[in-house]
Amino acid sequence: MRPAASIPEQARYFRSPALPETELLTARFYEHTFAPHWHEGYVIGVITAGAEGYRYRGAQHVAGVGGLACINPDEIHTGERADEQGWAYRVFYPSAAAIRSLARSLRGTHSAGLPRLPHHVIQDRPLAQALARAHQLLEAGHDLLEAQTAALNALGALLTRHGQEPETAPPLRADSTRVETMRQRLAADLTEPLTLDELAATVGLSAFHAARLFARSTGMPPHAWRNQLRLNRSLALLRTGMNSAEAAQACGFADQSHYTRHFRRAFGTTPGRWQAA
Repeated sequence: MRPAASIPEQARYFRSPALPETELLTARFYEHTFAPHWHEGYVIGVITAGAEGYRYRGAQHVAGVGGLACINPDEIHTGERADEQGWAYRVFYPSAAAIRSLARSLRGTHSAGLPRLPHHVIQDRPLAQALARAHQLLEAGHDLLEAQTAALNALGALLTRHGQEPETAPPLRADSTRVETMRQRLAADLTEPLTLDELAATVGLSAFHAARLFARSTGMPPHAWRNQLRLNRSLALLRTGMNSAEAAQACGFADQSHYTRHFRRAFGTTPGRWQAA
C-alpha cells in the first residue's frame, strides 16, 4: 500500500444548473487538516473511501465509508483524516434558503425556521448511495433532468428520514445581545481596520472580557470569526470572475498570500483552483 504522503490530494469544486443554489465538491485528502471554520449554508458529505474525523458541537466524530457527515449553517467544525490512507468524499453545500424551500415543499408548510440535521454521523447506506449517485450525475452534467430529479429525491429523503425540527431560539440575554452586536460590528465593513478595544466599546466591555465572551459564545475569537466571514463572502466575488488578488482586497485581507493561506485551510484548495472549477 502506498504511503498517504505519496498520493496527491485532490479537491474539485463545481456547480450545476440543475442545483443552482448549491456548491459541490469531490475530494480526496490525506495530509490536509481543515481549521475550525463555518459555512453560511449546510454541509452534507458522503464518505466514499477511508474515514474522516471532525470536531463538531464539542464532540469528536468519525465518518467511514457510507457515513454521512452533516453540518448545520453557521456552526463551527474541523476536518482531518481518521484513516492512515486519508479519506475521499462527495459534498453538497446547499444554501440555507434552498433547504428551507425543500423542507416547505415536503411538509406543505411555510415555516420560516431552518430544519436541523443530526449532530452525529448518519448511518444510512441506501441514502448515502442515493446522494453519491446524484452527486455523480450533477458532476457529469449529461442529463440535467435526471440529475436534478436524483438530487432533489436524495436531499428530500435526507430531510424526511433524518431532518429535525428547527431549534427554538432561547430568550435573548444580555450576553447574547452583546455577542450579536459584536457580530454585526465585525460584519459591517470587512475592509475596515478594527481593534479589539473598538469592538469591545460597542458593547461596553473591556477588551479582555469582550474577547472571552465572543469566543465562549461562538467558538472562535473575533478575528478568526471575521476572517471566516471574509472567506465566505469572497466566494461570491470569485464566482463573478474577480481574480483572487482583487477578492482579497475587497474582503479586507492583508494581501493575496494571507487570503490564499486562510482559503486553503477552510476549503482544502486555493482560490484560483476553486474559481477555475
